[in-house]
Amino acid sequence: MSSSRFIAALAATLSLCPLTAQAADFTVTSEAFASGTVQSAQFSDIMGCTGENLSPDIHWSNAPEGTKSFVVTVYDKDAPTGSGWWHWVVIDLPANADSLAAGAGNGKAKLPDGARMTPTDMGAPGFLGACPPEGPEHDYTITVKALGIDKLPVPDNATPAMVGFVSNMNALATATISAKGKR
Repeated sequence: MSSSRFIAALAATLSLCPLTAQAADFTVTSEAFASGTVQSAQFSDIMGCTGENLSPDIHWSNAPEGTKSFVVTVYDKDAPTGSGWWHWVVIDLPANADSLAAGAGNGKAKLPDGARMTPTDMGAPGFLGACPPEGPEHDYTITVKALGIDKLPVPDNATPAMVGFVSNMNALATATISAKGKR
């Protein structure tokens, strides 16, 4: 089969996949990120920053059929580490959940029943706010993944990379929203 015929056959096959349409409808919003700028409340209160270290509110809708759980992360791809910085990782959010209240990552609001936080790049579970070094803006991304499994099969001390690997293998759809932040 020629490469052009293969590509045409692949495109035709992919157009029949129902997840493509469903994934496009899956969305995430956050009042804290709505302006496109990280709010002072979401900045850290350590490492030279003077924010409130309050995890943002996160709301999602239109998860695809078959969703059994969610994973939520907050990530700074621009952190000067060579691998970015994971600010928050929440797994095993039940299929009937559609939000995280502001402060849920800091114990100021309750996580949905069954949800658990795994360590961030600080080495402990919980939310750590933005605190980029002086200089250019950083891009902070909230990601919500709809999964086809009830529980993510990772230990409580799973690294963000392990959570990403296993959740990507089980993702039905992914929704993101980003905001910029700088000192």
